[in-house]
Order: sequence, then structure tokens, then C-alpha cells
Amino acid sequence: MTPDRGVSRITRSKIITLSIILLIMVFAVLIALTALSSRMGTPAVQSGAPAGGTGGPPGPQGPPQARSAAAVRAAVIARGDIENHVVINGDVLARTQVILYPTVAGRLTQTRLQVGDRAVQGQTVALVDPSRPGELYSLSPVVSTVPGTVLAAPANPGDMVSPQSAIYVVGDLSALMLETFVPERFATQVHRRLPAQVRFEAMPGEGFPALVDEVSPVLDSASRTLRIRLVFSPGPSGRPDPRIKAGMFATLSLAIASRRDVPLVPREAVINTYGSSIVFVVRDDMTAERREITTGLEDEAYFEVLDGLAAGERVVSAGQNFLSQGDTLRIVE
Repeated sequence: MTPDRGVSRITRSKIITLSIILLIMVFAVLIALTALSSRMGTPAVQSGAPAGGTGGPPGPQGPPQARSAAAVRAAVIARGDIENHVVINGDVLARTQVILYPTVAGRLTQTRLQVGDRAVQGQTVALVDPSRPGELYSLSPVVSTVPGTVLAAPANPGDMVSPQSAIYVVGDLSALMLETFVPERFATQVHRRLPAQVRFEAMPGEGFPALVDEVSPVLDSASRTLRIRLVFSPGPSGRPDPRIKAGMFATLSLAIASRRDVPLVPREAVINTYGSSIVFVVRDDMTAERREITTGLEDEAYFEVLDGLAAGERVVSAGQNFLSQGDTLRIVE
């Protein structure tokens, strides 16, 4: 390679290097100008703009776009009746249950009834032999003191029994009751003739009306509950539904409090935040008003309104979670 060729190659590489450096500097200047113009609040110069355009006043700007109306659903505050319920569990029992005991101690020699059999008042249902070694006595009868159905037979022939040993449990299944225990916080709201709706797993989807018939005068000191007993309302035949059996597990809803002709707000319209109840009221100019309300009784669909709303006002019932005070509304069905 000749010296001239070496010099020519070095010169070309220097020119290329200088060109790259120059382009980098130009880009850096453009970036700096763009950042400065945006910070100063003036539009950046666009490529291809006419010469001299940078010194003129900025072009006209359109008005700021208004926030679009929020699509929501609304409900009217109406007056109506509302009931507050407490849901608890209970057991179905025979209203009358009697335990039959022997009058003497001895060996149970004979039982004449089985579980499910019908006992007649005055009927001899079992025999007890009170004899002792060297002494022979007549058999002592066990007599049913009430009519009913044998619910349990805890003793078997051959057992040694005493006057404290249960031979049979007899109950009147024609009159059933429902026994349950109410928590202490509701004890003052329970009284006789209080209505209830009873449901059973054996009959899903069906409800059976009942009334509180007996309320204990004292609370259980261990569980802090109040024992109550209910009777089933008679059906079309004048008797409770025959499908209800003693021993069934029941779920009952007690209407412990009720109000008549009060303003009601749908549950879905109320937003609970930090212990406060908030609704958005639809104003006449179709804007939203954030308002705090006070609620009372409640059921599955409504809250009672104690303060903050009046009958006839409209509230947002769907779409209120993203609303703010003064937002424009568009009511959809």
C-alpha cells in the first residue's frame, strides 16, 4: 500500500467521525430546544413549518372538552312497610312429652310397645317383677298416663330398673312445637304472638308460618340466650302440615321489629364508607349530589330512611361507585 492511499483512508475515516459527532450535536440541540419550549409553555417547532413561524403568536386553541355524562340507573324513594328479621335455628318437638316410670324397683320382664306405636291413656305398657331372693311378689304394671306416640324406649326386658328409670317417652305428635334460643341482644324484642317463617331442608323453597307461644322469663346464664317456643299456624285443613315431623332441624326468621309507611331506599343505592351511609341524589338539572343519610330497619331489599332523604326523590341505584359531586348524569333503563 502506497503512502498516498494510507493518507486517503485516514482522511475519510476522520470525515466520517466528524460527521457522526456533528449529527449527535444537532440532535442534542433539538432535544434541548424541545424540552425548553415545553417548559416555557410554547409549542415546539414542527418540521416543515414555514420560515418565520416561530416568532408569531400561538395558534387558536379549542375549548376544553366537557366530561361526558355518566350512564346510571335511578330509583324513586317510595314509602312502604319494612320488617327487621333475625335468622336462627331450632328443633321440632312434640308439644306434650311424658316419661313413664315404674312404681317399684325390680327386673323389667315385659315391654308391650315399640317406638312409633300408639299408647292409650291407662294402658299397661310394661311389667316389672319386684321379687327378691326368697320373696315372691306379683308383677307391677307400668301404665301410660297420657295418650300419644312412643318416641323412645330406653329400657329393655331383663334390665334392672328403679322408680327413677325411664321405661318409655310418650308424646302427642298431633301438636308440634318449635324450640329455639334467641341471642341476648334481641331478647327485649321477642314477645308472644310474634310471627315467624320456618323452613326445612327436607322441603326446600317452602315456608311455614309460626307464632311465638312461650317466652322464658330468664336467660340461660351459660349461653346468654333466651329460650322460646313457637307453634305452627294451621293449614287449610285446620291442622299443621303433616309433613312436619318431630326431630326436624328448622331455620326460622323472626320479625323482631317492623315499621309502617316509612321512606325506603334500595340497598344497592347505598354506599357504606367508614361507618357512614352515602347515596347520590339525581338533581333536577341531571347532576349528582352526594348525600349522607341515616338508616334504620333493613331487610333483604331495602333500608328504612330516618334522615337525609324524602319520598319522591331519585337516587342512583347502579353506577354510583365512580361518581363525584356535581357529575352530569344520563339515566338509562
